[in-house]
Amino acid sequence: MKKVFLYPFTILYYSLFLSNLLFFQLIQVLCHRLWGYDAHKKSVDWLNFFTLRCLNFLGTTFDFSNPFDMSKKGPLIIVSNHQSTYDIPPIIWYFRKYHPKFISKASLGKGIPSVSYNLRHGGSVLIDRNNRSLALQKIKKFGNQIEKNQWAAVIFPEGTRSKNGQPKKFHSGGLITLFEHIPNATVVALSISNSWRLAQYHYFPIPLGTKVSFKVKGVFQLKEYEPAVLFDKVEDLIAQESQSI
Repeated sequence: MKKVFLYPFTILYYSLFLSNLLFFQLIQVLCHRLWGYDAHKKSVDWLNFFTLRCLNFLGTTFDFSNPFDMSKKGPLIIVSNHQSTYDIPPIIWYFRKYHPKFISKASLGKGIPSVSYNLRHGGSVLIDRNNRSLALQKIKKFGNQIEKNQWAAVIFPEGTRSKNGQPKKFHSGGLITLFEHIPNATVVALSISNSWRLAQYHYFPIPLGTKVSFKVKGVFQLKEYEPAVLFDKVEDLIAQESQSI
């Protein structure tokens, strides 16, 4: 399909998407200031539900599969590969009952309607990748918060998005730090496929009819493994799935 045919659809999509962000910016502020965390969290859930509906306008579909038992109470560490910005809304929506929180770069904490507000006020952590020492300190504090509240920490150990869908080598620092500070965690290995196609033209235009899949490849009790062993196991599972697509 020629790119020129995609531009009108992409423009309409971004009109819907921006309206969604602006509307939920107001909703988030009201919920957070008037009713606190629970109301704000629900507003973020619905923000991401409607973000997925905006993508459905382009024929994008999302498939989520999890054959594993995740009924055990306690905090989660969701470890995933990273292919595009559009990895985030499905994770928030499909894992909403676990209160997913993200380790994000500091620049995302300002200037983006709805997204920046949620990162600053919703329990996620913003780090400066150029200041490794401070970043690890913030991740430690973040891990303690996840453990205390029994939320889910989401981490993309590749450190950056894969532009062609091929998995990158995991960086150990952030994930091992989470292992140390969320000792009661259930670790979830999540593989994302085809999200990169939404960004293959640098988000403009966006292709039509992309099928994106999210597959839980393994669920592990952190206490049953040495951190380094589990790190390698999770990386191998995610890499194998990504390379098989």
